[in-house]
Amino acid sequence: MRNIIITRSFIFLNRKIKRLLLLLVTIFLCARMMGETIIPDSISNPIRTGFHPDPSICRVGEDYYLVTSSFTWFPGLPIYHSRDLTNWSLIGHALTNPKAIDFNGMTDNDGIWAPTLRYHNGTFYLITTAHGCGGNFYMTAKNPAGPWSDPVWLKDAPGIDPSLFFDEDGRCYYTGNRWDFKSTWPAQCAVWMQELDLQKRCLVGERKTLAYGHAANAKYAEGPHLYKIKDHYLLLMAEGGSDYNHAVTALTAKSLWGPYVPCTVNPVLTHRHLGKDYPVQSLGHADLVQTPTGDWYAVFLGKRIVEGGLVPLGRETFLCEVSFQNGEPIFNPGIGVIGNRLKRPPLPWTPVSKTDKQNDFESSALSPEWATMRIPEQPFHHFADGNLFLSLRPEMADSLVCPSMLLRRVHSHNFSATTTMSFSTRRVNEWAGLVLYRTAKGYYSLLKGKNEIRLTKVLLGKKTIIATLPWKEKSVILRLVAKGATLTFYAGLSNDMLYQVGEVQSVDAVSDNKVNRFNGTGVGIYATSNGKQSINKASYQWFEYKEEN
Repeated sequence: MRNIIITRSFIFLNRKIKRLLLLLVTIFLCARMMGETIIPDSISNPIRTGFHPDPSICRVGEDYYLVTSSFTWFPGLPIYHSRDLTNWSLIGHALTNPKAIDFNGMTDNDGIWAPTLRYHNGTFYLITTAHGCGGNFYMTAKNPAGPWSDPVWLKDAPGIDPSLFFDEDGRCYYTGNRWDFKSTWPAQCAVWMQELDLQKRCLVGERKTLAYGHAANAKYAEGPHLYKIKDHYLLLMAEGGSDYNHAVTALTAKSLWGPYVPCTVNPVLTHRHLGKDYPVQSLGHADLVQTPTGDWYAVFLGKRIVEGGLVPLGRETFLCEVSFQNGEPIFNPGIGVIGNRLKRPPLPWTPVSKTDKQNDFESSALSPEWATMRIPEQPFHHFADGNLFLSLRPEMADSLVCPSMLLRRVHSHNFSATTTMSFSTRRVNEWAGLVLYRTAKGYYSLLKGKNEIRLTKVLLGKKTIIATLPWKEKSVILRLVAKGATLTFYAGLSNDMLYQVGEVQSVDAVSDNKVNRFNGTGVGIYATSNGKQSINKASYQWFEYKEEN
């Protein structure tokens, strides 16, 4: 009997050990699976969401660098880095010297246009247009993260959208567009080229027009880029304007100075033939890059449409594969159109750390995704005791100067932005709070004043007070929630007790229209004394930007 009991106990114990071992193995396998990186077969398009127009790209070894237009945002000319054309991180800005350019008086559609990024013999070159505030200039750096040189202004370079091409003999050539001539058809522009002497830092030699576009009635030929591919030169350009009719066209030549012959497959990229209801529109302004294995890819801008045909994010950076057929580029071969997914480039998968959703303002400096509108003449923010303080100044979001406003790019059609603020005033002209900003004539503000919280909408320059909420507390949590084409605003003392301020709003105020044209939308914090001097400040404990599914 005793032996039977011992045997049964041993069997029972053996079962417990087996279950325990099975549990440990399961835990180990789950942990291992969780630790393994899952590499996707396809990736999201666009690759740089939100305000990222006019992309330019170059490769150095296995590293890719990308820059986009920044208009009047400062610091300007954001530089991104990737090793797989999919995962990108912001590594710096080229335009950081506040004395280099003056954006005051410039509209939000002026400023830094259409940069080109190139690398040659150990030096990075970035050339761009300061539209309305200086013209065309280039900068240099040994490290794309910076520091960059001050601008080298090219006074004898008319037009916009400059680019640089280094030929096999090391000589550098400037290409750009111009329209200062007697045109033969409406919106005719010329793409021209001239040698750039980097030692003398000026244009030299003959200036020659290469093309007026791919056809005899081509409109707005701009954004030219020149490449040497095998034994031919390829001239890529944008046409049709940056809206619905935008397109990429290509011409080839056997020699550098031409003649350049339009490709038979033109336009090589466009969506204008798909109708205005297609969810991705206005493709254009492309730049090419070749991987170490010989594959070609293009980056280019496009717009994503939400309900009602609205474009709240502006122009974004897309990617597609490019092949060559009889020397002519084929964009997204076998497919032709651009969707919201594409096959992942066959490069080593290199994830990057994601930007923190919440800024607690514990450090003494802003994280690099934050920017001002235009360039502050004097600092208007500082950090203390884990808070960020904004000084109330006479400048307003409506004025074409630098207000006390800090913005970060909006990357999704579905997001929330929340901040906790402490602010009190006895003056009716002093306000501080949350802002969703596209231009001085297109934004929303949710601001706390003397005894109330006020939701204001500015659409096409017309300012309307949408709603007010009585509020006497010093502290408040402010939140906006975007869902596609709609916006909802909230205020309260805690995240669990928020009151809706006004009715659900449309994103039309920050979407593309006749004043919201070229740049993109930002969200952030804002304080103003509305034209009067003030010593008051608003204190922000934290700010959270969160994208929703």
